Amino acid sequence: MNLPMTLTWLRIAAIPLMVVVFLFTPAEFARPASAWIFGLASLTDFLDGYLARRWNQQSAFGAFLDPVADKLIVTVALVLLVFSDGDLPIVIATAVIIGREVFVSALREWMASRGISAAVKVSSLGKLKTTAQMFAILFLLYYFPLFGVIDVYLIGYWLLMIAAILTFVSGAQYAQAAVAAVARAETAARGH
Repeated sequence: MNLPMTLTWLRIAAIPLMVVVFLFTPAEFARPASAWIFGLASLTDFLDGYLARRWNQQSAFGAFLDPVADKLIVTVALVLLVFSDGDLPIVIATAVIIGREVFVSALREWMASRGISAAVKVSSLGKLKTTAQMFAILFLLYYFPLFGVIDVYLIGYWLLMIAAILTFVSGAQYAQAAVAAVARAETAARGH
């Protein structure tokens, strides 16, 4: 197993650790420690892809596992926040983010079954959504004011709302591009 794949597996292994720390340690330690675990795991997301490309260690399984690891840790972190904070806008944002991931994953699978999975690429809006989402979760998990004055929870809260909007819009764009790709494939099939 190469280093990029090891980093992906470490991100998955961080999930139960984050849950245990968040739920079963004293509150003043649990939130910041969970944020550190999430932050370090998110850093491995950047590193594994970068190293795999740089060292030419990309694999089909790695390409599959990397986004799965991302979705798992984001989903679990959002569920922890819903469980802990229970704020209606956080619940709605979580539903939008998780719902979009399920929808897009199903859409990709359906497109792959039709032989057109490569027709729709990740957009820059999707990358912006992911960045906003990661920082939102990091700040929401941390919870306590940074240096006693910076309200990271409030910053995370608004970043999560922005991430939910970007999630919805990027999901709609992905669906629109998928519909166009299917239409092109059907038109090409009828033309032969």
